[in-house]
Amino acid sequence: MSAIFAYRQDISGCLEPAIGDHGLKRVSLAGWYRKADVALEGLRGEYERGTLPLLKLVEETADIDAAEAALARLSDGAKAIIFFGTGGSSLGGQTLAHIAGWGIANTQSKPHLSFYDNLDGETLAALLQATDFATTRFVVTSKSGGTVETLAQVIATLSAVKAAGLAGQIPSLFLGITEPDQPGRSNGLRALFQSLGIPMLEHHTGIGGRFSCLTNVGLLPAMAQGLDVRAARKGATAILKPMLEAAPAAEIPFAAGAAVMIGLAKDRGVRTLVLMPYADRLGKLADWYVQLWAESLGKGGEGTTPVPAIGPVDQHSQLQLFMDGPREIATTLVRVAPKGKGPLLDKEMTETAGLAYLGGKHVGDIVEAQGLAVADALIKAGRPVRAIDIEKLDATTAGALVMHFMMETIVAGKLLRLDPFDQPAVELAKVLTKRRLGA
Repeated sequence: MSAIFAYRQDISGCLEPAIGDHGLKRVSLAGWYRKADVALEGLRGEYERGTLPLLKLVEETADIDAAEAALARLSDGAKAIIFFGTGGSSLGGQTLAHIAGWGIANTQSKPHLSFYDNLDGETLAALLQATDFATTRFVVTSKSGGTVETLAQVIATLSAVKAAGLAGQIPSLFLGITEPDQPGRSNGLRALFQSLGIPMLEHHTGIGGRFSCLTNVGLLPAMAQGLDVRAARKGATAILKPMLEAAPAAEIPFAAGAAVMIGLAKDRGVRTLVLMPYADRLGKLADWYVQLWAESLGKGGEGTTPVPAIGPVDQHSQLQLFMDGPREIATTLVRVAPKGKGPLLDKEMTETAGLAYLGGKHVGDIVEAQGLAVADALIKAGRPVRAIDIEKLDATTAGALVMHFMMETIVAGKLLRLDPFDQPAVELAKVLTKRRLGA
């Protein structure tokens, strides 16, 4: 078991001593640790050379200052902020905002936040018809500035704003996040916004969408929901410290996680990785993880299929498959110490309902017991299970968690000898879409 800040990772449920023949042998794990050590040495070199900007980004604050100032200007007089962006330009921000309380009962921010990351004509038409443009603000994110779905959304919205007689207010209603101009590359979003006098923040040129959770792309929605984004970056920085101090892979949670997950895939035929948090505020973390892992590692015939789940509700649906389906599934449970939290259950009523054992218990006590019991059940069934336990889900832990999974993915890519930062198949689909529309 390893500990960083307020979370602990336990991989013992993935190993042979715990689950028998379907677990990773210790000798095999040792081999993957050796390969991970080589990967970590390479990452330390990239940190020193500055060739992997993500590693040094979390030490910076100037971009946070700029994002805070832009958000303050944008929020003036606003009742709602709508975020347009797809994939990594949206999921990271949703993840951090969700941890801060977005979408959770009675914790919605003011202004109210909404994310529209999927393009659907009927949904967009309904949104534009129902929006009070005078009190609504729009943040539009596209790294390249050429994302078709996002440009379609914003062009339609700009037309609706003009039709509402608010053309003169457009510069105060919109904010863009996109790359700066680069020689030989067109940026449609930048050109459009410059023509309308709309302010823009610079998208980091060296950090792609699914790894942009801790850039202004992810932090701006998080700070709009009230998350302490400086604390989030400190949490992320702490995750990197053992690696930069040359600790072995076995002592670095994200490296150990990568070694186990790739070891299970290569040596034990695991093809599906489930991320199952036991907290509503981590629901979007599972969705973000799916894109991060799938798009980074699913290439060249390699990769495993990530599946989002959430507990305890998915104990009543997907868990049947995880425990009794094909023996190719490994599950990661993310548990947030819930004991003693939530309403207290009345003893008389629980007894009347035939649930006397719940009398005097908090709702959080039930969730804690379920998270622990599912791990035990998976182990008894011989199914690989990793547990990540969180003492307190705050901004520091949020930053640590997202950096953990980003670094785990990067190390996994190196173990598979592939580039975790490109997405050639996705680019092909974009080209073919453009060709069809052009025809």
